[in-house]
Amino acid sequence: MGIKRFFLPGICSWIALCSALLLFFRQCALAQIRYSVPEEVRDGTVVGNVAKDLGLDVASLGERRFRVVSETNEAIFAVNADNGALYVHGRIDREQLCQGSGTCLMELKVLVENPLEVHYVVVEITDVNDHAPTFPKRNETIEIAEHTLLGKRFQLHPAHDPDAGMNSVRTYSLSANEHFDINVRETNSEKIPFLVLKKMLDREKSSEHFLLVTAVDGGKPQRSGTLNVTITVLDSNDNRPVFSQEIYEITVKENVQTGTSIFKLTATDPDEGTNGEIDYSLSKTLKQRIYDIFQLDKKTGDIVVKGHIDYEENDFYELEIQASDRGAPPLTGECRVIIKIIDVNDNSPEIDVTSLSNTVSEDSKPGTVVSLIRVKDKDSGVNGKIIAHITNNVPFELKPSYKENTYSVVTKDFLDREEVSNYDITIKATDCGEPPLSTTKTLSIQILDVNDNSPQFEQNPLYFYIVENNVSGTSLFCVTASDKDKNENADISYSIARTGQEKDVALFLNVNAENGQITALKSFDFETLKSFQFQVVASDSGTPSLSSNVTVHVFILDQNDNAPVILYPVSSNGSAEGVEEIPRNVNAGHLVTKVRAYDADIGYNGWLLFSLQQVTDHSLFGLDRYTGQIRTLRSLTETDEAEHKLVILVKDNGNVSLSATATVLVKVVEPREAFAASDVKSSTKDSEDTNVTFYLMITLASVSALFIISIIVLIAMQCSKSSTDYTSKYLQDTNYDGTLCHSIQYRSGDKRYMLVGPRMSVGSTIVPGSQANTLVLPDRRRPSEEVNSFFFNGISFLAIVFFVLTTPLL
Repeated sequence: MGIKRFFLPGICSWIALCSALLLFFRQCALAQIRYSVPEEVRDGTVVGNVAKDLGLDVASLGERRFRVVSETNEAIFAVNADNGALYVHGRIDREQLCQGSGTCLMELKVLVENPLEVHYVVVEITDVNDHAPTFPKRNETIEIAEHTLLGKRFQLHPAHDPDAGMNSVRTYSLSANEHFDINVRETNSEKIPFLVLKKMLDREKSSEHFLLVTAVDGGKPQRSGTLNVTITVLDSNDNRPVFSQEIYEITVKENVQTGTSIFKLTATDPDEGTNGEIDYSLSKTLKQRIYDIFQLDKKTGDIVVKGHIDYEENDFYELEIQASDRGAPPLTGECRVIIKIIDVNDNSPEIDVTSLSNTVSEDSKPGTVVSLIRVKDKDSGVNGKIIAHITNNVPFELKPSYKENTYSVVTKDFLDREEVSNYDITIKATDCGEPPLSTTKTLSIQILDVNDNSPQFEQNPLYFYIVENNVSGTSLFCVTASDKDKNENADISYSIARTGQEKDVALFLNVNAENGQITALKSFDFETLKSFQFQVVASDSGTPSLSSNVTVHVFILDQNDNAPVILYPVSSNGSAEGVEEIPRNVNAGHLVTKVRAYDADIGYNGWLLFSLQQVTDHSLFGLDRYTGQIRTLRSLTETDEAEHKLVILVKDNGNVSLSATATVLVKVVEPREAFAASDVKSSTKDSEDTNVTFYLMITLASVSALFIISIIVLIAMQCSKSSTDYTSKYLQDTNYDGTLCHSIQYRSGDKRYMLVGPRMSVGSTIVPGSQANTLVLPDRRRPSEEVNSFFFNGISFLAIVFFVLTTPLL
């Protein structure tokens, strides 16, 4: 029986304990009650009825052990178990409980048992104006040089008032005087008074000034304190030390070792000798705690840690530094050094993955959940606050859950397996400590493929340059497309889009369906076809098949396949031979004749040069290599032969030059014979004028009719011109030095290309791969200028045709 009696109460106690724990964890304060009470109230003052505000049964408060628990050692507040009232149980001194001007709050825990409940009560201690402002010293002496500039500020000891808010120091006032005003600078913790010089001091008139500074708080009634300031006027040097900055901000970790130099100040003084030697010192107005922690080297300006730095005690310090020279009297410069203390935290966050799916289809919608994670940190406060994010650039994001420190990893964009087939998601959790500690965790996600990409060409349109006279059946170039899909979805076949027209150039082209090699079924002639375009279609083998096309622009480049043609001299049988007569009494430089030639090629291939291949007397005749003019190099003598044979070689400037020759037979005659021969030729010419005039009239009529028809055609072409980016124009320009040259202009996109002869446009660039015959010209033409250029080119072309047709007749 004794054993049973012992065992039964143990079971009952265990059941009661478990019930109490369950009730403790299930029940919590549903609201927080806040009261307000001024400081220095009498003991027993009722703050509020906690039981009534919490809805507790007053009759059962005694049985449920109704009580209050404070975080401080002293029990300032208590509760009455009879009526549930919260009352003052001790002296309340706000300045002792809460230092500073912020809100003073005390958090109390109100406990009741059976069942156990915990309620939180916050009591705000309001301030009363029970302190007057006081200065650290009743008297202060300031030495000021007589030539101090107006506006110079002199810092005074700030007054201290333990009260907060409006009851603290609000304003400073200065006794009436003609030299100084008072100015106040507000910091985070206090208001610092400054004397501002408003009128120049004169030591010879008055060597001392006595001022009274009054500090007034904002309470009702107001309280005040005074400071006696004695201004001693001194003679001084001209320049004061100057710091590079007025305010320096530095950071220092807490718990730094003593003796560590944390910052070095440097001031400059342009004076020489003792007036330029600088001594550094801490301002006399600083709190004693700063002198205990920091030390300033008088010579070097190094700020050295002297005492223990504790972030929990103070998170920043403001040091007022003075730099004084050794002049008589010394000048000082001032600066502020704000030292921010960095808290140290020593626990890294932890990342727990609660669930994970390591595969996602690429057609998943944004917002699809991939994983759930939870982060935690053993630290507290700011060091325990955690920020989690994904560090790498992936289409996933973290979304916070309703529960703190719980996140979902979801897709934030559409996925594309062809771009990235798998992702390593790096999640980084960082606390808010200084320096922050962090932890990373990587999740590997595989992307499942969906056929959603069509073949793509690297660029569209494509531009290719080929030379004329290509061998039919050989490969011209290759087009290549790529497909980001894999397997059969990336198997590409090529084809050429046919228009079905008879003059479609694509009919003479073939494409290899597997590799995109383009072959020509015929040879192209630059003089017949300058450029053409067609489309290539690339299709994949997916189901359904996806395809894309590209426009291919092909430009044919000229080759030197035309030899020069001699236009003059030409004999009656068609050979390039001619006879010229010159008097024997001609002087040096006399123009004998001019050889004219033409080349159907363009650019350098059509640029002609003249040279003497054979000459009877090299000292007598000279040939201009560019114009083809033959001139005498000296005067003829009696010993010179009467007949000279000149063989002129005309060749172009192609890579493999082509040439033609002309023979000029120069006969030297006596002056009288020359005139006689001229008369004979004149009479012969008169007899032939009728036939020549007849042919010339026919030629002129034909050219005029052709000119009018061309003008009409050009106007019609200009009016019906399409807006496509590709144009091709053929221009012929006459080289007035005796060489007929061609120039071809292309337009492709926003660029204009010209194939030219020897005279290149300044500011143009050579197109790579064009054998130095293609220039890229800046397209500065307006639509009206294009029309004018079009007409001018047509007129130039007709003029060349007229010149070619009429030269043999003339």
